[in-house]
Order: sequence, then C-alpha cells, then structure tokens
Amino acid sequence: MSTEPPPSLTERRKAATQLDIAHAAAELFATQGPHATTAEEIARRAGVALRTFYRYFRSKQDAVSPLLTVGADRWRALLEATEPGTALGPALRTAVEQALAAPDAEAADALLRTRGLLRAVADDPALRAVWYRVNQESEERLVPVIARLSDGRGGPLEVRLVAAAATDAIRIALETWAGTDAGVEGPGSPAELAVHCLRRLIGATDAWGSVGEEGEGGRR
Repeated sequence: MSTEPPPSLTERRKAATQLDIAHAAAELFATQGPHATTAEEIARRAGVALRTFYRYFRSKQDAVSPLLTVGADRWRALLEATEPGTALGPALRTAVEQALAAPDAEAADALLRTRGLLRAVADDPALRAVWYRVNQESEERLVPVIARLSDGRGGPLEVRLVAAAATDAIRIALETWAGTDAGVEGPGSPAELAVHCLRRLIGATDAWGSVGEEGEGGRR
C-alpha cells in the first residue's frame, strides 16, 4: 500500500490543468491528426495561455502524456490494493479487468478517447515515442508493486519480467483494439484482449498462481 502523502491543493490544480490540456490535445489529434494540430490550438481548446502550455509541456505530442498515464496509474493502484501473498496471476487479471472496464459513460468515453489517440500514434513518430515512454515508466513503477505481491518469493529477474510482460500485455491489447471497431465491452474489448495477452505472455491462468513461488531464477 502506498505511503506517499496526498497531493497539495496546488499540485491537484496543476494536475487538473495538465489533464485538461491532455484531453484537448487528444481530441484534436484524433479528429484532425497530429501534423495538422498546433500547440496554439491545443492551448486554445484547453482554455489556457500558450505560455501555460509550455510551462507544462515541451511539445504538442508530450501534452498527451498525462492522459496516457491515468490508465496506468489506475491499474497499478488496483494492484497496490491487493493483499501481499495473493496469487499473482489472478491479481493481475482482476486489476486489468477493472481498470479497462467501462461500467459507465465516463469510462466508455475515456476508452474511446484513448482509441482515437492510439490511431493517431501510428502516423506520428514523436507521438509514438511518448506512448512508448509512458509504458516504460509504467513498467518501472510496476516493479516494486509486483515485488511486494510476490512477498519475497520471486527473484529480481522474475519480478521484472512479470512487470514487463504485464505492461506489454496491456499496451498490445490497447493497440490491437484501437485498430478495430470492437466495443468497449464484450468480445474484442480492451479488457478481454488484455486478459488474453496476459495469459499468452505470463502463462495459463492456473499457472499464474505459481509466479513468484519457484524461488530465485524461477526454479523449484
């Protein structure tokens, strides 16, 4: 469980402004493409001055990073809330299913916004670099969470491999879903694809519980 102090009011306002800018950038990128979008347009859509935009972001592509980070933070928080010693596979699956679920219109809109953004990623190398950077940072932050869940039964290499596989499972699932017209729930949804990717990358569901139980180097 995280022991970090809650953010201050100033920090929350800053985060809210950054997310507003990220939403504006994602909407413009999805509708007119990154190449046709300027930082000035993003700032205007977000209702902030251009100098405020550049106070937070170095480029127009970088502006979407808070939006991409939200999903990773959500599913990592769900994992952090899991009791130590819980079978790792089912814990990962449950967290992914909850994080990528669309129980209401707001959650569905967030996923659809991500789809539009990921479709734009394919046509812009700088935007794609932001997407990969966010995933790399998510993987690094996931390592101590996986280590805690393994409760000392998994070695550093195994923990890191699980963190990498879990992060890639979600990334590949979202990228695959973005290239289709599947809905946010049911067959072909982000949650279904992510669970499928987890099974393929980490192992069958029954074997997930053994992750972290084989000791250093993954041997019994």
